[in-house]
Amino acid sequence: MLAGADTAVEVRFALPSPALAPFVTTFYCTLLHRAPRGGWLEDYLHPEWANLRFLCRAPAQQVIGAGELVDCTPVMLAGPTSRATRFRLREGRAWGVGLLPAGWAAMFRAQAGDYADRFVDASADPAFAVLRPLAEELAATQGGFEAELAVIVRHIERLLEGAVPDPAITQLTAALVDPDMATVSLLAERMGMTVRSLERLTRAAFGFPPKLLIRRQRFLRSLAQYMLDPSLKWLGTLDMRYHDQSHFVRDFKRFMGMSPSAYAKVDKPLLAAAAQARMKAVGQAMQGLHRPVCEAAPVSAA
Repeated sequence: MLAGADTAVEVRFALPSPALAPFVTTFYCTLLHRAPRGGWLEDYLHPEWANLRFLCRAPAQQVIGAGELVDCTPVMLAGPTSRATRFRLREGRAWGVGLLPAGWAAMFRAQAGDYADRFVDASADPAFAVLRPLAEELAATQGGFEAELAVIVRHIERLLEGAVPDPAITQLTAALVDPDMATVSLLAERMGMTVRSLERLTRAAFGFPPKLLIRRQRFLRSLAQYMLDPSLKWLGTLDMRYHDQSHFVRDFKRFMGMSPSAYAKVDKPLLAAAAQARMKAVGQAMQGLHRPVCEAAPVSAA
């Protein structure tokens, strides 16, 4: 819980079962008990993998990158992102499901690259029609955290029934969270692929070219250090792969749309709470740095 004179917000995380762990990072619930003056709690979400989001009586607006905020629909799918998401929400409760690239590939026929840096109304897009029953049951549920979590988990298990994670996608996800993975050629060698084959795989399941993915992961490792300890100077958070501070500043502007100094001055009422809660529950502050489970039995529905 993060509470202040104007605001009280709570973020809770739940880990997936061993069968779902190769596909799902976490289930998470955001509760805004008391909104700040003006009625909106606003923050910036860093780049990450795809997410399902269900707004349970919690009006929200968002935009990926630059542009005007737009109203969120009750059930949304946000594709993998390489730019910050500016968002704001009013008092209420929202649920999310973080998807690993293997989860995207197993659940949807759509190419992740077609939804990169985009969010869509999942109830209207035919590619995500399988989510409608989950959205409807969750909207009708009057229970608390545990009851709503059970609804979500049951539906995700059904959607993934019999699924086995694609070993190449899981291997590539693991390689991308390796700090030593510094170049596309090294990544292709690790995967035993040509660069062209690697590019096809990353577009299909990861959303972006391999060079941008490596660059994004390097940036996230540095940002995560700052989110966990904002008292650190930026120089104290830099990933070992950055040549100097100006190199980091260029990446920061590319991924967050502002300079590190500007970001340091921005209030982070939700992300500060989420990073700490996620670190405690999962051992990693950001979804984009989540280490995949490499072996699992096929999912069986309850």
